[in-house]
Amino acid sequence: MRFCSLTVLCLALSWSVSLAAEELTGIVQSSDYFPDTIGSHWEYHGQITEGPLQTIEHKFFTNVSTVVGTKPLRGMTVTVFHDTNPGNHGPSDSFYRRDVVGIVYHGSDPGTPLEKQLIPYQIVRFPIQIASTIQQFDKKGLDFGTDMDRDGVNEKVDAHGTSTVAGLESITVPAGTFKDAVKVEAYMRMKIHLSGASRTVTGTDVMTAWFAKGVGLIKYVERQELSPLEDRGVITEIMEELDSYEVKSPNASLGRSETPAERLFAHDSRHHELQQVVFPSSFRPHP
Repeated sequence: MRFCSLTVLCLALSWSVSLAAEELTGIVQSSDYFPDTIGSHWEYHGQITEGPLQTIEHKFFTNVSTVVGTKPLRGMTVTVFHDTNPGNHGPSDSFYRRDVVGIVYHGSDPGTPLEKQLIPYQIVRFPIQIASTIQQFDKKGLDFGTDMDRDGVNEKVDAHGTSTVAGLESITVPAGTFKDAVKVEAYMRMKIHLSGASRTVTGTDVMTAWFAKGVGLIKYVERQELSPLEDRGVITEIMEELDSYEVKSPNASLGRSETPAERLFAHDSRHHELQQVVFPSSFRPHP
């Protein structure tokens, strides 16, 4: 589900990192932190706090994420993750491809018009390197897909996103305590150019997610902000924690050099959207 999603703006990162040589030089068997075997599933509970600062609403929800299979997409094979209610936005499918160099996000269904202009982009690079950052996208003049100032013309938007491996932490959730979980922080910044006025508004999405070896996503926390269009802005905070999981054994027929896609962010990813418009679902992390 979650990072968010999910830029090369320097983040003030705080983490606890073990000093083992393996962790300093890179995490071996990095793909073990993102299992994607068909039939695996994860059950989460979540909470959303959203609204203008003056009117905050709390919502609670559950979500079940399942690897349902693979499918051809744009000349390649991707893995399909189905979520029943990611971020409390209803059912969706997300598409990922994993190979020896990392994981690439290939969109979601349903997806937003903006998301379709951003994909595909890399979510994580193998081998995982502590304190490393990758740029996911940096695009200007995209169709925002909505008319915020109601002048009959969709706004244009500049979008910039990065993903940083912040370190290793011990995390406790209802499903248990997981030591040395990989902590990933994603940052997206959007500059929205209002067509009916000579000014811009900004939107940001900051997501932190933790992935456990052999399990996948165990928790994510996301904060989305949209600067005021008139008199007040909108803030959305989302959190999901793992309640239970079942990870199927890998298919013995899969080659060591390449396996099906995998997801990292997606309620998506994904997701992952402020007002169903501002942020693509791919900024929500997935196991």
